[in-house]
Amino acid sequence: MELDALDRIAASAFDGFLVRKDLVRRYSRQYPVPTYVVEFLLGRYCATVNEAEIAEGLQVVERQLTDRAVRTGQEELFKARAREKGSVKLIDIVKAKLDSRNDCFLAELPSLQLDDVRIDDKLVHEHERMLTDGFYAEVTLTYDAAIAQEKNGRPFAIDSLRAIQLSKSDVLKVMAKARAQFTTKEWRDFLIRSIGLEPAALSERAQIVTLLRMVPFVERNYNMVELGPRGTGKSHLFQQISPYSHLVSGGKATVAKMFVNNASGQRGLVCHYDVVCFDEIAGISFDQKDGVNIMKGYMASGEFSRGKESIRASGSLVMVGNLDVDVEQQQRISHLLAPLPPEMRYDTAFMDRLHSYVPGWEFPKVNPNEQLTGHFGLVSDFLSECWTKLRESSRVSVLQGRVNWGGALSGRDIEAVTRTTSGMLKLLFPDPTMPVPDEELETIVRLALECRRRVKEQQKRVLKSEFRNTHFSYFMGTEGVEQFVSTPELHSEDRIESDPLPPGQVWAISAGDQDVSPGLYRIEVTVGPGGSVRILNAPVPPAFRESVRYGEQNLYTRAKELVGDRDPRSHEFSIQLRAVDADKAGAGLGLAVLLALCSGLLERSIKGGLIVVGALNLGGSVEMIPNPVAIAELAVEKGAATVLMPISARKQLFSLSDDMATKISIEFYADAADAFIKAVIE
Repeated sequence: MELDALDRIAASAFDGFLVRKDLVRRYSRQYPVPTYVVEFLLGRYCATVNEAEIAEGLQVVERQLTDRAVRTGQEELFKARAREKGSVKLIDIVKAKLDSRNDCFLAELPSLQLDDVRIDDKLVHEHERMLTDGFYAEVTLTYDAAIAQEKNGRPFAIDSLRAIQLSKSDVLKVMAKARAQFTTKEWRDFLIRSIGLEPAALSERAQIVTLLRMVPFVERNYNMVELGPRGTGKSHLFQQISPYSHLVSGGKATVAKMFVNNASGQRGLVCHYDVVCFDEIAGISFDQKDGVNIMKGYMASGEFSRGKESIRASGSLVMVGNLDVDVEQQQRISHLLAPLPPEMRYDTAFMDRLHSYVPGWEFPKVNPNEQLTGHFGLVSDFLSECWTKLRESSRVSVLQGRVNWGGALSGRDIEAVTRTTSGMLKLLFPDPTMPVPDEELETIVRLALECRRRVKEQQKRVLKSEFRNTHFSYFMGTEGVEQFVSTPELHSEDRIESDPLPPGQVWAISAGDQDVSPGLYRIEVTVGPGGSVRILNAPVPPAFRESVRYGEQNLYTRAKELVGDRDPRSHEFSIQLRAVDADKAGAGLGLAVLLALCSGLLERSIKGGLIVVGALNLGGSVEMIPNPVAIAELAVEKGAATVLMPISARKQLFSLSDDMATKISIEFYADAADAFIKAVIE
């Protein structure tokens, strides 16, 4: 392997905590153990960039895996070795249960098909996870021939075990110090490599999906769902990378196993693991009718009550599953949470407890030859230990005084968004003293809002009367401009969205004439210091140049009325016209240009779902529209909610069909100032 720039930075920053990920894949395919078990051994013997030391370490790792990993059919061989030598070392899952008849614990070693292995009470209490679904460990198994001769004797015993996970306490200090040597982009790429993927082979959105999958590992009581096509590696991270996560495959999920066993008092998975992931969520069902209700209560408060006792836990819940059709089709036939089990898919209260919906459809099907990395990444036990320690703190304080939320967010929405933001900040800025630039904080906030809004949009589809306002927005700082955040699957370049556009942007329809049909346009204006108006289109359509001239002159002559004490002549306006339909001329868009200029100058957004119609002249009058009915029909076709039209068109619109009249709201204005007041968000 040839070291690249990122490998060299990593080798300098994380000496002793690196492993080549291609070596991991080589051995994880050969032996019946998870990836993090292989990495544990590779990290012990091969955490170096020296090829000779790596080669020597590989021999040790291969010998240990060969001698200690139990393949199918080798069970009796290992038992025989234990009998002949008195003990044998192996790598296996260790589980335990209470034998109430004999008042002792018995261990289970699945790979040896033993379920009656003696184990000391002290070992069980030190590693309580063996009482749930167990964990991988290096085990010393002994055999006592004398006990074997007794009636119902149990000759096998676990003499000692070592959990396969890191035990160093200063891992976060190591990570925080090393993080300073990376840029944010380099650190993000390095995190992705550390879970075995090659960032260069993934799109920007696929990298974002990968990071979002990590958030439940660093954020307590975080509830996440990810649905997408098959074969995109949704469950890989939760099964192979960390010993602190547990994968529940499709089927029955018992309340006793998940939360607490009333008979024994034994705590369930959410108490012993950082992350509990439900794989193939469509097939999951609880053994008791109140199972989902207990789960909903836990998702809301991190607490559940069984019997008299109220129990707190911090395990995050992740649900992954498949979409059988593409996203567009799924939205046409139902909603994006429809693949959940029947007791969840239409329960808006359950949906409300989801902090984020990760767009799994934006991650490609995994191609081992392209998307898996062969470069250095962090050893999984070091990475997972850092993640579990990051759960002990919160980074919500970074938002205080820097980010404010729009009015559409409820209390639960704000909690969800801040949790996602906190998790992403921990991943990208693990050192809490490291400053977070405004630009990078804003990127994370937009992502958190998108993931929560995706949940909200599905609630809206199920119960529109209760969840009408999904226009999530934020302000950076107290004087910031309100920015709206949509979800990409709702976005379409040629359709009007219900979300307000950023300041300076307006949807407009040109009236057309006998030869040209009405056409939809998007006008985009940016404002900076200067003193002119520039049109960015090349070449500039002559008709649009005239529309801009009319809009510009009306702004200058009516500035006091339109923009108050702002001086338009001391600003430079850059204007771009985006034509959606066949008509590219941009004729008769003077009013829309004027509103875009005012919106950009005042930093206020135009209402969502609104189309502006009207041709200005230099004197400020609005010209007659020859075909308002055709314009209204086009607005309906493009998905608009409201059309802003001059009052002179009112009588002609009496001929608009009843069907069309129920699909669009038409608002009339008297002049340019009246139009701006009615178009801009209050």
